[in-house]
Amino acid sequence: MRIKTLGQFIIEKQADFPYSKGELSRLLRDMGIAAKIVHREVNKAGLADILGMTGETNIQGEQVKKLDIFANEQFIAALQAGGECCAIASEENEEIIPVVNEVSKNAKYVVAMDPLDGSSNIDVNVSVGTIFSVYRRISLAGAGTNEDFLQRGTEQVAAGYIIYGSSTMLVYTTGKGVNGFTLDPSIGEFCLSHPNMKIQKLGKTYSINEGYYVHFPDGVKKFIKYCQEEDVKSHRPYSSRYIGSAVADIHRNLITGGIFIYPITSQNPQGKLRLIYECNPLSFIIEQAGGKATDGFKRILDLEPKSIHQRTPFFIGSPDMVDIVRDFMAKYSAVNV
Repeated sequence: MRIKTLGQFIIEKQADFPYSKGELSRLLRDMGIAAKIVHREVNKAGLADILGMTGETNIQGEQVKKLDIFANEQFIAALQAGGECCAIASEENEEIIPVVNEVSKNAKYVVAMDPLDGSSNIDVNVSVGTIFSVYRRISLAGAGTNEDFLQRGTEQVAAGYIIYGSSTMLVYTTGKGVNGFTLDPSIGEFCLSHPNMKIQKLGKTYSINEGYYVHFPDGVKKFIKYCQEEDVKSHRPYSSRYIGSAVADIHRNLITGGIFIYPITSQNPQGKLRLIYECNPLSFIIEQAGGKATDGFKRILDLEPKSIHQRTPFFIGSPDMVDIVRDFMAKYSAVNV
C-alpha cells in the first residue's frame, strides 16, 4: 500500500480552495512541523527538565506547566516563521500575538490555539493534545486584531487537533470531511492512517467528570441516570469513560462513538472550556465527521464570541446522544442565556 504523507495530502486537496494560492496548505504544514517538535519533547518528558510547574498562572487562572510553555513557544515560532497568519491567539496568552514582519504583512489568516490541552495529565503520563483553529482575517491589512478572532465557528476555514498518546496523531478538517494522520517516527512524517473519519450515530460511551455530579444542572443529572439504566432496546447501560484531556476523550468518541460533556457547574456558571480555542475547532471537526456539538441548547458553531477567552458549556459527540441530552436539558434545566 502506498503511504501518503500529510504534505502530499494537503497539496492534493489544495484545489478545494480556489481563493487560496497555497497559504492555507503551508500554514497546515507549519502546524505539522511544530507538532513533531512537541511530540519529541512529550515522549522524553520524564528524561528532560520539562515536567512540573513553572510557578506561574496563565490568563485562565490555571497553574502553568513547563511543557505548556514549551508547546506554546514552538507553535508560535512555527507560525511566525511561516508567515501565513497575521495574528495568533493562544490560551496561554492574555492578549493576541500580532505577527509583524515582511512575510506576514499580507497574510490572509489568523490562528487560535490551545497549545497543550490536558496539561494537568503530563506528569502522570496520560495523553495530552494540541487544538487549533484557522479563520480568514476580517481586518484589512497589517497585524491582525481581536475582531479577527471574534467570528462565529461557522467561519472557520480549518481546524484540527494533535493527540500525543501511544502514537501521535494529527486530525484535521477544512470543511471537506475529516482525515487523520499518524506520525511515523522512522521517517519523521505524518502519514494518512484514518481517511474520511465518521462518528457513529449512537455510541455506547459517555465522558464526564462525575465527581462534580452534585453541581451539574438537572438535565445533565437526568441524562447520566438515563445512561446508567438497563434497556436492551437502546443497548444501555452505556460505559463511563473519562480521561480528563478533552482531545483524548473526544478522539476516542470520534473513533468508537460516544458523547463528551463539560457542563456548567455552580463553580463555573459560564462553563469551563474556551469557545474559541477548544469548542469551536473540536465542534467543526466532529460536525464534519457527522456528529453534533451544542452548549446544551444551541449549536456551538452558531455562538457569537464576545471575548477571546470566552467560556461555554460543551456537549459533543454522536448525534443521537447529543440530541437525547439536549432533550433532557430542555425539559429539566433552565435555558443557558
